[in-house]
Amino acid sequence: MRLSSPILALSAAVGLAGCATAPATKAGPNDAARAVVHLAPTAGSPVTGTLQLVAQGQGVHISGQLSGLAPHTAHGFHFHEKGDCSAPDGSSAGGHFNPTSDPHGRAGAGPHHAGDMDNIVANDQGEATIDVQDDDVSLRPGAPNDVVGRAVIIHGSADDYTSQPSGNAGARVACGVVQAQ
Repeated sequence: MRLSSPILALSAAVGLAGCATAPATKAGPNDAARAVVHLAPTAGSPVTGTLQLVAQGQGVHISGQLSGLAPHTAHGFHFHEKGDCSAPDGSSAGGHFNPTSDPHGRAGAGPHHAGDMDNIVANDQGEATIDVQDDDVSLRPGAPNDVVGRAVIIHGSADDYTSQPSGNAGARVACGVVQAQ
């Protein structure tokens, strides 16, 4: 009987090893994360649109369409700190999303808010196609630069990229909250 005990122990160990699962592969920092933003007009504005956000590389790729803009005009386009579009003028969304406490500026050109993005430009029908990569934000829950639950604001004028704290981009003409998919 003593001979069978080591054999049983070895058999049990081999059997358990066969049942063990392979270690999970670690996903990338943004793998498979998606979100959507449905932009609604603020009071007196006709601007609407839908944006798709997809985690890509070190940040987020943003694509979509806007309509209701004045033809051939540039507009500030930012992530804002609060996911609240309840105020008629969009002011409930707060200021630009700025988890690093940097001054306002142009993305990719020195210090700037994480929420700062380049202006969008409307075509002759007052529509704008969005197709940008923002490496300053993420869709990672709990990350300091996560934009899920924050607002996207379209402004009535172009951002000058220098005026503090928000680039003098004028009234908020559309607001939408980033919602995970």
